[in-house]
Amino acid sequence: MSRAHRPSGYVFPMPGSALLSAWREGYTLAKLKRDVMAGLTIGVVAVPLSMALAIATGVPPQHGLYTAIVAGAVIALTGGSRFNISGPTAAFVVILFPIVANHGLGGLLIATLMAGFILVLLGLSRLGSLIQYVPYPVILGFTAGIGVVIALLQLPDFLGLAGVALGDSTLRNVLAIGRALPSLSLSEISVGLVTLATLLVWPRLNTPVPAPLVGLAAGTLAAALLLMGGVEVDTIASRFSWAFEDETGSGIPPFAPSFIAPWHFPGADGSPLRINFALIQALLGPALAIALLAAIESLLCAVIADGLTRTRHDPNAELIGQGLGNLVVPFFGGITATAALARTATNIKSGAFSPLAAIVHSLVILMAVIALANVLGHVPMAALAALLFIIAWNMSEAHHFVHTLKSAPASDVWVLVICFALTIIFDMVIAVAVGIGLAAALFIRRMAQLTYTQRLAAPPMGEHFPSEVALYKISGPLFFGAAEKAIATLRVIDHGVRIIVLDMRDVPSLDTTAMVALDTLRRELGEQGVGVMFVGLPPRMALKLKRAGIKREAGKLAVVSNLSHAERMSRRWLGSAG
Repeated sequence: MSRAHRPSGYVFPMPGSALLSAWREGYTLAKLKRDVMAGLTIGVVAVPLSMALAIATGVPPQHGLYTAIVAGAVIALTGGSRFNISGPTAAFVVILFPIVANHGLGGLLIATLMAGFILVLLGLSRLGSLIQYVPYPVILGFTAGIGVVIALLQLPDFLGLAGVALGDSTLRNVLAIGRALPSLSLSEISVGLVTLATLLVWPRLNTPVPAPLVGLAAGTLAAALLLMGGVEVDTIASRFSWAFEDETGSGIPPFAPSFIAPWHFPGADGSPLRINFALIQALLGPALAIALLAAIESLLCAVIADGLTRTRHDPNAELIGQGLGNLVVPFFGGITATAALARTATNIKSGAFSPLAAIVHSLVILMAVIALANVLGHVPMAALAALLFIIAWNMSEAHHFVHTLKSAPASDVWVLVICFALTIIFDMVIAVAVGIGLAAALFIRRMAQLTYTQRLAAPPMGEHFPSEVALYKISGPLFFGAAEKAIATLRVIDHGVRIIVLDMRDVPSLDTTAMVALDTLRRELGEQGVGVMFVGLPPRMALKLKRAGIKREAGKLAVVSNLSHAERMSRRWLGSAG
């Protein structure tokens, strides 16, 4: 197809490609029923999860619900995966909690806005395929670390600890929890244990009712029984309050999300946020981390969904959809969103066919906010903590973590352990940066080990070179990590050698460092009166050498196509010199 006749979607990713592809397959009433039933199921699951994840992030629960309502619908309409369900996810807790602690809800919404813009740029730049270059030990290491941090943040609510002020330092949080252990509450622990036991046992019964819903209902019932006995436990309604225009209340406001600029939300000190260059500079790093994690989470989720459904997603359109969702949601009080693997898998198992299932899921959550806000306010904080324990355990992938420790090469194990430790001790940004850096260094080392130079006693094709000619073979890529090692052998030559022939047919690539090394070698040998021939270089590599100033010179440098040609030219050079 010529460039003039290519559709615009070929040049730039097409937002909403997932919805369009589902429609082109033929959308029938039966498929609509499948989407509605799947959306109802996911909506019921997402209500407690959205509240719990918002609270884990450090913001009131309604902001998690608003995220699933607004971002979930926008991403479904504009994304590139037919089955992804987007909303607040556990992976973001470790990044968003420090932002809230340092900059308040307003700072978090501004960072989300910035991350959305970065995601759109990534999608427009067609960088969706770069996810495959993030090594598995890096991903497993930081996700397992995030699971540990999430579980740690839930301990105060699960144990009913009093006076614990959590911050962005894991070590300080551990010390604060340890100092508060004498204040633990048996009533809070009992509610948490009832919820945790229900969440563990209920899935074994293979019923269609989601375990999170049953678990929170069991915890709420346990709290009601304790209240009848005169013992109060901490709930959403007792922890959070709201004010909207002239109305106030506790728990979750029974209103649909309304439009409000993100900079009108409070900062860390409770006063309205002031946008200035210093704030944008401080939020740029977290925004990049949010965009990176959102890209990894959403694209991994889409790849897994493709494997379950034998479909194909558009990674660049998915990045644009995720970016648009995070650009829009801060204006409705929603926090950062990305695709959630557990909800996506449930969506597929429930029979979804198109992104309309995700839109139905958003409408279900909207109806729950409007009609059931008072009921949701009775959910105990310890029950939500128990739910987050399950999420953290599932996210940690402990089985894969242990299996990788036992079976992976030592270098990959070190990358895994270092990423895991850095995520817990510092944050995910440092962990991913160091992990990718270590993985890249190990890859360079492995590739360098594949590159070597050897002297051939006799030509492989039967050519007969004069005794003054030394034949060497270079194999493997010549790049900055391997060039010097491969060429160092050539600097020591036997007495009487006047021409060096380099068989480079097995050199697949050549970078600038290698070209500089070859040029230096050519000059050093030229000063000793030794000529050099490069044999078998592809035309593109020969052109690179020419552009770098390494040009043919009779008796000193030649670039030939095969060893037969090199043999004839070496005899001419020796004859001319003689």
